[in-house]
Amino acid sequence: MRVRLSTCLVSVSLGSALLFSSTGVHAQSRIALKSGESTSLGLVYSISRNCASIMVADPVVEVLEGPEELTLEIKKGNVIPRNSNCAKPVPGGTLIATAKEVKERKDAKLTYRVKYKTKEGDRQGGGVHDVSLFP
Repeated sequence: MRVRLSTCLVSVSLGSALLFSSTGVHAQSRIALKSGESTSLGLVYSISRNCASIMVADPVVEVLEGPEELTLEIKKGNVIPRNSNCAKPVPGGTLIATAKEVKERKDAKLTYRVKYKTKEGDRQGGGVHDVSLFP
């Protein structure tokens, strides 16, 4: 039973890494930005077990909930998926959060998802952050 359980956990972990190795979202839970500032929320990519990209189109980010003063974009470029123990760059990008003009201090929740079109079908990942914006 112990062997089966650990095999299942490894399989689930690998599957999650392959399907949602999209961003370093969970490393950071609070974002604090002033007007005009930007920060990286993590890398965006989708790879196979042998570290080859399986994306067939550029990933797209969609804000599901968040302050209107905050925008998200994916800065396209090659990235190294170190979380998956890959050494060579693959196509993808960096997820960037930017505060537009902030007129007064605001605390909010940011919820977003990243959509991928891959050789294996459509995939998505996402994240949630607490956000503090300052003028």
